[in-house]
Order: sequence, then C-alpha cells, then structure tokens
Amino acid sequence: MKLLFERSVAGRHLDLIPKSDTENYQLPEKYVRKKEAHLPQMSEVDLGRHYTELAKQTHGVNDGFYPLGSCTMKYNPRIDEEMASLEGFTQLHPLQPEKTVQGSLKLLKKTEELLCEITGMDAMTFEAAAGAHGEYTGLLLIRRYHQSRNDTERVNIIVPDSAHGTNPASATMAGFHVINVPSNENGGVDLDALRKAVGKDTAGLMLTNPNTLGLFDPNILEITKIVHEAGGLCYYDGANLNAVMGRVRPGDMGFDCIHLNLHKTFATPHGGGGPGSGPVGCKDFLKEFLPHHMVKQTETGYTMYDPKQSLGQVRSFYGNFLVVVKALTYILTLGKEGIREASGKAVLNANYMMHRLKECYTVAYDSICMHEFVLSLDDLKKETGVSAMDIAKASLDYGIHPPTMYFPLIVHEALMFEPAETESRETIDAAADIYLELYRKAHEDPEYLHSAPHNCPIGRPDETAAARNPKLKYEFHDQ
Repeated sequence: MKLLFERSVAGRHLDLIPKSDTENYQLPEKYVRKKEAHLPQMSEVDLGRHYTELAKQTHGVNDGFYPLGSCTMKYNPRIDEEMASLEGFTQLHPLQPEKTVQGSLKLLKKTEELLCEITGMDAMTFEAAAGAHGEYTGLLLIRRYHQSRNDTERVNIIVPDSAHGTNPASATMAGFHVINVPSNENGGVDLDALRKAVGKDTAGLMLTNPNTLGLFDPNILEITKIVHEAGGLCYYDGANLNAVMGRVRPGDMGFDCIHLNLHKTFATPHGGGGPGSGPVGCKDFLKEFLPHHMVKQTETGYTMYDPKQSLGQVRSFYGNFLVVVKALTYILTLGKEGIREASGKAVLNANYMMHRLKECYTVAYDSICMHEFVLSLDDLKKETGVSAMDIAKASLDYGIHPPTMYFPLIVHEALMFEPAETESRETIDAAADIYLELYRKAHEDPEYLHSAPHNCPIGRPDETAAARNPKLKYEFHDQ
C-alpha cells in the first residue's frame, strides 16, 4: 500500500483542528524552521481510507488467536478503557495543585497497595514507563543500596541463560557486569553453577519464576537463599506474573524488588496499543531509594513526597497514569478470587494446548508447564527441512499470529506458545488442529511451507536483505 506521502497531492487539505481560543505565540526566530516541514496534503476521506487500510493489515487479539509467548497478549476488557476515558482523568495536568487531584492520588495509592499485596512487596513506584524501564529502575535500586553501605565491590548481576533478553541489557545499562548461569536438565537454574558464580562481587540476581521456558523452578527458595547468603539482592522480572498472581508471591519466594508489566499481566494495551507501564516494587529496606513522587496519605489528604535517599526521577512527571487507571479497574473488576482464577486458567490453557500439540511436536521440557510452553522443531527440520520460521509464517494464512520464534536461545528451532487465560477451549482446539495440519503438510509438501504465507498482504520477505539494508525512513526528493 502507499504511504501518506505517496498519496499526497499539493493543495489538498482538511480542516480538523478547531480555531485556537488563545493568543498565538510567536516563536523566536532562532527556533523557526528555514523551510516548511514535509507534511502530506490530502482530504479527510483519503486520510480515513488510509488508516482503515492499515487497520485491515494488522492483527490483534480482536482479530484472532494471538499466542505470542512471554507477552500475555490477552483481551483487554472494555471497562478498563471506559474508566481511563473519564474526563476527570483525561483532563488532568501534571502541574496541577495537589488539592485539585486528590482522587487521582488516592487511585495511585490504592493501586500501590493492591499490587504490593499481590506481589508481597512493601512499596511501589509508577514512574517507569515500560517493563525494561522497570528492570533498569529496579537495578538502580540495587546499586543504590550497595552504594549506601559502601559495598562498592558488588558489580556483578547474575542472569540465567533462559532469561529475557532485556535482563542483561538492563544490567549493563545500570553499570553492572553480567554473569550467565546455565540451566539444568529440567530447565531450572543449575544450583551448583549458581553457587560458583556468587561471591563478594555479587550485586544481585535477575530471575523470573516461572521462567521463560514456562517452568516454575522448584528450587526457588534455595536460589534466593544462595544469593542472599552471598550478600546480593534478588530481582524478580515480573513478565510472567500472569501465571502465578493470586497464588504465590515473589516477595514470599525471597525476592527483594520487582517490576510489573501492567500492559501484560493487568490487561492494559500492549505493543502498538500502548503506552506501557512498568511499576517497580520493593521490600521495606529499599523504600528510601525509590524514585521521586511517591504518594502517602496524611491527616489532610493525599500528598507526594521524595524518599530520603531517592535515586531521582526515571521519567518525566509520574509515569503513564491512564495505564494505571486501566490496571486498577482490571484488579477491582476481578477481585481477589478473579485474580486467582485468571492465573489458573492461564496455566490450564497452556497445558491443554501443549498436550494437544504433543501428538506430533517435540516439547522442549516435557513436564507440567505454567502459562506458556516451548516446542523444539529441531527434529521436524531434520526430517523435512521445515523450520520453526516456516511453521510460524504458515500460521498467518490461517488467521493466527505467530508464536515467539527462536526464543529462548537455549532451545533449537524454538516456538513459544502462550494461549492466555482469555481464550476459550474451542479457540485453542481450532488452533491446535491448524498446527497439527501444518505438521502433516511439512511432511507432504515442505515447499508450500517454505514459501508461506500465501494469503497475506505481504508474502515472505527477504529476511537477510531486510536486516542488512533496512529502509528506516522515507526519502524525500525536493522539487
């Protein structure tokens, strides 16, 4: 399809912006552009058609099955959007006097209390704008803690080989060295390797439980104990909380701080439907290091304060507030039992789909999984030449968004599935039937899969050329 710039016709316009009711401000000359900006010129009907065409070429949870592993692409209840659309929330200004936003401050405090209850933490900040940003903030907490004790030798962060890719990146950005520990034969942390890795230079451990393989580590209490005995802190990557919320708490597993993905676990829009939110929680002894703008209740109402040894701000103002509104709505709508039921159904759906696909495919770690599971198509590729990429691409022809491909890296030809708790048995059965059909096609007509998808707006792109010669911007040719 054509870009807006390619649809542009000189002289076309539309009037969508109302006349300003305030006095025009003239920018100083040094800030004024020397030539006009390249903006498309088109009519309202053409603009509308352009975005409608774009919408038809995208795939979301409202279009069909979306088993994108580790990302919890589940349905977002409409009531969440309605609450976040209330004028009292949408018309706020971040510099308003506190006395005029008491309801919103109360909302932040209530959400903090509920998320602390769910995670076993004592305090939580909402400044971080997304999951990886939350990781970075949590690691800054750990660094600030060791610095406050003049424990400057602690420069290493231990990360399992099955970790999310953002973990080592966040640790590096926070100024730490990353130490990898391998997984054992069951997909959990190798305890002997962990014991060898810890020492006086250990600042902490980054871990998610269940891990990226979808497995709950039965040694979790021993893992956090090993790190604590070495003087390090334990950081919980909350990406997979969807599997355990309402049933077990990271704080009770021995974790000292945590980030949450409100745009995953707590049903607020994810990816292109964002923005995200990555609140960071911690135990009481880390509270004094949290970012600015914490909320507390006083005799006269709610107010914001900066912790005594705060690490400062990690984002402008107070985080993505409307995302917090949606998350609180989700929590209050489900209630205590509903939160527990949601995690139970996430685990049930994943195990059900895994057992359906085991008829043909190889499960990387064949045991009870949590909210997601990983298949290895290594055997299929050796038998037929059909790769994980081929199966993923072919699923597009059936209206299914591909699962996560080639991750985690420790599984060859990996496909990671997360059916999420909002999917029905009928949907999962239909999807499983499709993947079983694709398995049969791999043996009967491998070339069909090599060239898939066949019925999408864009066919199989040249992955190598796209990586080596990416077109990242539109090139204007001035007349």
